[in-house]
Amino acid sequence: MARKNLLKGFKRPKGITFEHGELNPNYGRFIAAPFEPGFGTTVGNTLRRVLLSSIQGYAITAVKITSYDADGVPHIVSSEFETIPNIVEDTLEVINNLKQIRLKLPEDVEQEVVLYEWKGQCSISSDDFARSGQVEVMSGGQPIMTLMAEARIEFEVQVDLGRGYVPSEVNEKYIEIIGTIPMDAIFSPVKKVKYAVEPTRVGQRSDYDKLVLEIWTDGTLKPEDALAEAAKIAKDHFSVFINFDESDVGIDEDLDEDDERIRQILNTPVEELELSVRSSNCLKNANIKTIGELTRKTEDDIAKTRNFGKKSLQEIKEKLKEWNLGLGMNDYSVLKNAVKLPPEKEDEDEA
Repeated sequence: MARKNLLKGFKRPKGITFEHGELNPNYGRFIAAPFEPGFGTTVGNTLRRVLLSSIQGYAITAVKITSYDADGVPHIVSSEFETIPNIVEDTLEVINNLKQIRLKLPEDVEQEVVLYEWKGQCSISSDDFARSGQVEVMSGGQPIMTLMAEARIEFEVQVDLGRGYVPSEVNEKYIEIIGTIPMDAIFSPVKKVKYAVEPTRVGQRSDYDKLVLEIWTDGTLKPEDALAEAAKIAKDHFSVFINFDESDVGIDEDLDEDDERIRQILNTPVEELELSVRSSNCLKNANIKTIGELTRKTEDDIAKTRNFGKKSLQEIKEKLKEWNLGLGMNDYSVLKNAVKLPPEKEDEDEA
C-alpha cells in the first residue's frame, strides 16, 4: 500500500495566520486549523516545549571586574562575594543585574569579549553596554550599578551563544578570561509561550481542532522566527522515524563486508552526528546531507559556508572524530581503514 493513502482524508492546516502585536513587537499570535481531534494538543505542546527549551540566544556568561585605587593600582574582584570598591551595590546585586541584560551579536559571531570602563560619580545601566564592540542591547534602561566619585572600574564581559539555561558551574569550564566571575546564563530569547485548542467546524463536523499559539520574546528574536526555528527542530527530530523506504531495505549480499560498512556509515544522515542547531543549519545551507558528503569537504570548503564560525567547525571536527572520521577524506582506501562506528553505535546495531 502506498504511504500517501494512509493520510487520505486526514485534515491538516493549509496555512497559518499570524497576528503581530501592535503595541508589543515582541509578541505574536499564531492560528492554525484544522487539525484532526487531538492533534492540536500534540502539536501545540510540542512547539511550546521546544520554544521554551531549545531556541538559541545570547547571554553574558562571565565578567572580569577590575577596580583602580587613587594611585592607579588595579585590584581584580575574585568572586561575587567580594565587595567592589566605591560601588554602592554589592557584587551579587551587580551580577544579578547583568543577568537581566538581553543582547545579541551579528549572526556569524558566536562569542565576543567586550571591555568597558567607567569612572567618577554616575549610574550605569544596560544602555552603557551597547556602546562597545558588536553588542546590540535590547533591554534598555536596566539599572546595573552606581559609582561613587572616587570610582574607576573596568568590566570585561564575555558574551556567548547558547541554548536554554546554563549554570555558572558549567560556564566556568568555557571561560576565556583569566580571573573572571562565571555567571548563570539564560540564553533563551523566548520569555513565555501559551497555547490553546479550540473546536472548529469543517463541513458538517465541528470537532476538529484549532490551535492558537501565543509567543513572547525578549526582542533579540522575532516571535515568527522563533516559531519557525522550533518547528524545524521538531521536524529534524521526527525525521529519523520516517526512514522506512522499502527500496532501501534490500542489501547486496555480494558486497564485501568492509565495503558495506563504509557505504552504510557514509550514507548516514548528518543529523546522526547530533550537532547544534547552528551547525546543522550551516550544513543544510551548503546542501550537505550525509556523513560521506561532509567527510569529502575540506576545512576551507566548510569555512566558506555562510554564517559558519570557528566553534561550529570545531564541533564538526570533534563529532567526526567520535566516528574515527575527519574532513578532507577523499581517498577510498583511507576511508576503508578509518571508518568505524563509535562503541555506542556498535551496541545499538548489535541490539
